Amino acid sequence: MATRTEYLLSIRPVISSAKIYDSMSSDELFQNKTLRPIIKMQHDLFIAVFKNYIAKRKNVFYELTLPKQLVYIDNAIHKDMKFRNSVKGMIIGQFTEEEYALYIKNSSALNKRMMNIVKERLLDSIQAFAKPEILKAV
Repeated sequence: MATRTEYLLSIRPVISSAKIYDSMSSDELFQNKTLRPIIKMQHDLFIAVFKNYIAKRKNVFYELTLPKQLVYIDNAIHKDMKFRNSVKGMIIGQFTEEEYALYIKNSSALNKRMMNIVKERLLDSIQAFAKPEILKAV
């Protein structure tokens, strides 16, 4: 039977562009080996969670201009602590015990890195948040 660690590592996507060098800082190494694969794997979940975030806030997002939508996403990630902590939990829950031990040594800096990566993925997926069309009866 596979261990939790083996299973978690086996389901993560490989990101060939996430390079690993001996000269990297430990934070950058953790970002490329752990955070990026987890965030990529959780991408569809983050899209669904943000759509729910929009809906729970009365869909005001859809009435905003594109530049204001970008600010809305930034504010959700960086200023809404409940949303931010929820996203962090979705990432941290995918850590192995060893990764978690590394994470808690410098969680503040690593939290900034993970939130910036998630924010960039949401911004790059802005088209996924287009206003849903109302279906009309024929």
